[in-house]
Amino acid sequence: MAHLHITSWVIAFVLVGLVTTFARGGREKAAKISHMILRVFYLLILYSGGSLFASYSVYGALIIIKVLVGLWVIAAMEMVCVKYKKKKPAAVWWGQLLVAAIIALVLGFGFLGAGILPA
Repeated sequence: MAHLHITSWVIAFVLVGLVTTFARGGREKAAKISHMILRVFYLLILYSGGSLFASYSVYGALIIIKVLVGLWVIAAMEMVCVKYKKKKPAAVWWGQLLVAAIIALVLGFGFLGAGILPA
């Protein structure tokens, strides 16, 4: 399930880039289609993350924090896309996305079960 989760959020980050590029370039239809596909990947991320949550429940509070940060990443991705589509400033949301993604990566790969750092 970890492979599905990682693949889903990598594709989601690529789709955020596409949505913002299309919205900035005035290609509203392409931005809308990409945004809808991105929302499907949110569901895949939530499904696979829920499965990982069930298997990593031995980590207690750390996994709860990881879930909350993961939801923060999804919310920031969505807000970046919405702000670009409405042609409003998105710098604050880009900052939040960067901070939340770094925290999620450190928690996921560094401290939880299949991480790269020793426990």
